[in-house]
Amino acid sequence: MKGDSYMGNIPNDQVLDKMEHLLNIASDFTRLKILYAINGEEKNVSQIVEEVGASQSLVSHQLKVLKKAKLVEVRRAGRQVFYLLADHHVTELLNVVYNHVTE
Repeated sequence: MKGDSYMGNIPNDQVLDKMEHLLNIASDFTRLKILYAINGEEKNVSQIVEEVGASQSLVSHQLKVLKKAKLVEVRRAGRQVFYLLADHHVTELLNVVYNHVTE
């Protein structure tokens, strides 16, 4: 069933391919910092740049990658663009990885 955790048999190749792609996207140092920067609070690029400590062009590029992977959503308010995590699954992914590496 979609949404439930799956720990039975090995998933099919198509699902494994999607999992590999998602984990590769999420495994980048700057992208992880961006995900944490917008975890629980939407921010514009300038706010993310300041918090992450990376250049505006790098942050914009990484946000585009995260958006394409459906990890980040965009909300427009006039000329302002705000970024936020796509859904609670992204937060859960961050929490699981954090808890695992800090055990």
